[in-house]
Amino acid sequence: MLAVHLVSFFFSKLQEDPTKKVDRFLYAMRLHDDQLKEISARFQAEMKKGLSSESNAAAAVKMLPTHIRSTPDGTEKGQFLVLDLGGSKFKVLQVKVREGMGIRRGGVQMEEKTYPMPKEILIGRGTQLFDHVSESLKDFLHEKNISLGKKHPLAFTFSFPCEQSKLDQGLLLNWSKNYRVRGLQGKDVVQTLREAIDRAGDMDVEVLAMVNDTVATMMTCGFDDQYCEVGLIIGTGTNACYMEELRHVDLVEGDEGRMCVNTEWGAFGDDGALKDYITEFDRDVDAASNNPGKQIFEKMVSGMYLGELVRLVVLKMAKLGLLFEGHVSDALRTKGKITTADVAAMEEYKTGLKNTRNILKALDLTPSSDDCVAVQHVSTIVSFRSSNLVAAGLAAILSRIKQNRNARTLRITVGVDGTVYKTHPQYPKRLHKVVRRLHPECHVRFVLSDNGSSKGAALVTAVAQRLASLRRQVDETLSPFRLNQEQLQLVKARMRAGLETGLKSKGPSAIKMLPSFVYRTPDGTEHGQYLALDLGGTNFRALLVNFKKGLQQNARLYHKIYTIPLEIMQGTGEELFDHIAQCVSDFLDYMGMKNAHLPAGFTFSFPCEQTSLDTGTLVSWTKGFKATDCEGHDVVSMLREAIKRRNEFDLDIVAVVNDTVGTMMSCAYEDPQCEVGLIAGTGTNVCYMEEMKNIEKTKPKAGKMERVEGTPEGEEDEQDDMTERVKKVGDAEISKMCINTEWGGLGDDGSLDDIITPYDIEVNQNSLNPGKQRFEKLTSGMYLGEIVRQVLLDLTRGGLLFKGHVTEPLKTPGIFQTKYLSQIESDRLALLQVRSILQQLGLDSTCDDSIIVKEVCGAVSRRAAQLCGAGMAAVVDKIRENRGLDHLNITVGVDGALYKLHPHFSGVLQETARVLAPQCNVTFLPSEEGSGKGAALITAVARQKID
Repeated sequence: MLAVHLVSFFFSKLQEDPTKKVDRFLYAMRLHDDQLKEISARFQAEMKKGLSSESNAAAAVKMLPTHIRSTPDGTEKGQFLVLDLGGSKFKVLQVKVREGMGIRRGGVQMEEKTYPMPKEILIGRGTQLFDHVSESLKDFLHEKNISLGKKHPLAFTFSFPCEQSKLDQGLLLNWSKNYRVRGLQGKDVVQTLREAIDRAGDMDVEVLAMVNDTVATMMTCGFDDQYCEVGLIIGTGTNACYMEELRHVDLVEGDEGRMCVNTEWGAFGDDGALKDYITEFDRDVDAASNNPGKQIFEKMVSGMYLGELVRLVVLKMAKLGLLFEGHVSDALRTKGKITTADVAAMEEYKTGLKNTRNILKALDLTPSSDDCVAVQHVSTIVSFRSSNLVAAGLAAILSRIKQNRNARTLRITVGVDGTVYKTHPQYPKRLHKVVRRLHPECHVRFVLSDNGSSKGAALVTAVAQRLASLRRQVDETLSPFRLNQEQLQLVKARMRAGLETGLKSKGPSAIKMLPSFVYRTPDGTEHGQYLALDLGGTNFRALLVNFKKGLQQNARLYHKIYTIPLEIMQGTGEELFDHIAQCVSDFLDYMGMKNAHLPAGFTFSFPCEQTSLDTGTLVSWTKGFKATDCEGHDVVSMLREAIKRRNEFDLDIVAVVNDTVGTMMSCAYEDPQCEVGLIAGTGTNVCYMEEMKNIEKTKPKAGKMERVEGTPEGEEDEQDDMTERVKKVGDAEISKMCINTEWGGLGDDGSLDDIITPYDIEVNQNSLNPGKQRFEKLTSGMYLGEIVRQVLLDLTRGGLLFKGHVTEPLKTPGIFQTKYLSQIESDRLALLQVRSILQQLGLDSTCDDSIIVKEVCGAVSRRAAQLCGAGMAAVVDKIRENRGLDHLNITVGVDGALYKLHPHFSGVLQETARVLAPQCNVTFLPSEEGSGKGAALITAVARQKID
């Protein structure tokens, strides 16, 4: 009875639509979108495993670094020999690359010759294979009359999985595609090739690069299309590569830039990741292959196996009586009798059924019309599954690139090569459609590569040569910024000499060494309410500080910030101080203290000659200020006069304070060992506690004190008053005074000319004070961005950046602010974000451009930090020697955006100071509200003394 039912069942199936019959038989091969998304997610997970150093060894998808860091930009040029080894044939080529023309306009020209690859060589020894390759190369050179009188660069396309530690080295991991050559696995195939070339003799050839055919395909398409960052091969084998962020490639040191990763995705599924998608036919193909259990994904999709999959399906259907009335010919039972070319022929649009009939007849079969329709449909399902699986893998790669870029959409080009893609009539269309369906937010363009594996190898070599040349030129440009220990020791020595000269009463000095009339640091007993006024840059701050007696670190602070418009900064002195008085009036209103007669400290962060704590004559403006009728005048008197003109409030201005001194005092309130102040921000400066006996400017001679250098004539009476103040302080046995070094002037006498670059000269000449503040112009935030812009402008004019295109923004002084250095040099910032910053500045950059910009920023900021570190070493060593100590423990109070916000500045400065002053243990303490709070502290300390 059962037999009758079975016969009846099969008979009914024989009568149905032949395509439905095949659909039901091959339901496991018909993948819907949810399954493809799941496969794509699994492949993405495998990619992540392969990229990680922790899981790479166990990963099926090896994600091999290629050491190719850039795609072509069209400027490549040169003449190269290429060996292309990867399939049943082997090619030798001469490739000429012409700059800026692109492949379509003849930018890449080739002469080639194909050499057979005998079967005995494919299963012979490695030396035999490479001797055959090198003899073929020698034959090609002779046949093409290529001169042997000069060295020829050679690129080697080797289309098998290799582990590369550099571009011209590769250890073979395993063979694929019917190659079973002995003695090469785990060996460097490039070195093996070099040895074979040497054995052949009479060839002067340098092997510069080894390239996978997939990578070469991407590079070929990238020569014409800058968006091409993915390579895909669907031919005898299959593979994909793409440009990955280097920070994700654990197997390669460094995190700057990108690197092409050769996925070797043919091995996807070797660890069982695809076991629920593998059919009995896939298992049969695998079992009969040269490498059972390996290259599972490749065996499901590549040209080497598609024909065999179709044959196995047709064979089984025939055995079950579903085809050919159950007849099975010997030819149909024979492995390899249906090829992938047959599969392509069966699916031709108009002639497909006719071709199918002819192919089946050649297998000694007598097909009916329904048989032909059914076999054609088998072919369609097998090849459609292939394109679907490739689409799923490609979707995973596109997802990863989109995530790397943190982008909502993605515009990208995929370079494609391989016989299946090229010759199968339906394959490309199906692939494109499914990729776009799986990734609708990606704008994907597919470009067919022409001789990609050969041209691409030459282009890889050309790109490598371009990058090496670029690297040399960038290094030459930046070398003057890279200071060695000997140069830093000289800067330290010159700073020390400048400090000593500035302390003397006579003679000019680039470093002014201005007395501050601050004789001691806080002791924690300061108390009361004080007003602090802080002018040091483009902002003015008014602060109310309340110190509570006897409680260390207990200060309440209220403040308000006011901008100083450019027209006020560069207008008249009267306008500037009237503006300050207006801001103070507003603040007192804001605090409800207009009628209070408060003691005030005035932080004035510009070089001043002081004759007492509450007088300060402006020596010169810095930091972009240029208000007239101020230099040579007492700034405290000017402020008092402005307050008097306003006639709304009254202040007792007790002290005029440099921001650097204020920073030191603020930090000394927290740490009694703080006796140095450092500002590294818009400007730069240092102050420190100097021994009174060393300050010759304050020493009386013949009953009268020498006039402090820069003190205006006719103010000698004030100078005498200073003498009296110093004597009174001396009676109280105070032996130190804080000196405001104004170290930004180092080099104004030419002492730094040997380290000043042409870019520094340009910045100096275009500044508001040419020839002044030379050290500050090398180290401070006001100028670093402009130095970077000058370097970028020079590199661009030399064709090394932005494709040589000098934009208007790049020509605009001041556009590259120092804050961009801090952002660009951040370790957390990906190059894509660097490109975004440059784009905001109107600079359209490539990834390579971004790397160079980051390097320029790093060189300029590192030099600045090293110079500050060398200067600091001079200061702390002087303090140590002043005190006759073998070892000094000291704290430096620091303020300034450059020190606080730049990711590396503080570390480089500290390390330089440590190395150059090994007998000093220096602690750097960042200041909180330093300059303002410090002015209040100086006022409090001075008031305590009077009380």
